[in-house]
Amino acid sequence: MKEYVSRRSAQGATFVTGGIIFLFLSMGCSSTIDMVKKEPQNPVALPRPMAPATGSLWPGENSRNMLFVDNRARQVNDIVTIIVSETTDGSSKASTNTSRDTSTTAGIAALLGLDKSLQKSNENLKPNIQMGGSASNSLKSQGNTNRTTKLSTSLTAKVSQVLDNGNLKIEGRRQLTMNGEDQYIVLSGIIRSDDISATNTIASQFIADAKIYYVGEGVINEKMRPGWLTRVMDVVWPF
Repeated sequence: MKEYVSRRSAQGATFVTGGIIFLFLSMGCSSTIDMVKKEPQNPVALPRPMAPATGSLWPGENSRNMLFVDNRARQVNDIVTIIVSETTDGSSKASTNTSRDTSTTAGIAALLGLDKSLQKSNENLKPNIQMGGSASNSLKSQGNTNRTTKLSTSLTAKVSQVLDNGNLKIEGRRQLTMNGEDQYIVLSGIIRSDDISATNTIASQFIADAKIYYVGEGVINEKMRPGWLTRVMDVVWPF
């Protein structure tokens, strides 16, 4: 009976340990790349324009045959080229230097005759009873952080929605596979049609609510990550 209980306890402990490890592995596997790799949205279906009359040379209104409209994106499913040029440089430096010195001295010349009794029993208290103390402390600390990020590329995005105020909601993605390495670039945000240049391009600085993801997956990216046991120990290690 004792062997059976011991065996069941060992199996239970193994099951719990395996569950914990599986939980941490699941947490480590779910990353931004899973969200980036999702398939792009399908083009929005637009109502077909009215067909021209039989025998008419007019093909219907579109951006190609309007005299006062250029080829800039302005409708759903139109494309616009995004010039991504993002550079961030941040630094922070802090220094602290504090100190304190304290000294206190007190003496008793007469205390209802008790001072004389104390002086008789202890010669070190003569000629006056005195008390004193001193304390000092100091603190010095220094910190410095620096981070620089730079991303330069171009990406063609698609207009997915035209807002009520005329702004355009865009979304674009690109996947590049080379030598077993997959690179994903995903961009989304809101732009103004007035900020689009005559060449149908717009700088990334003019995108509101911009979200830019640049991630990779493959042998090189896998070698740059620590092993699963190291990641689990980093989570559970209390020190």
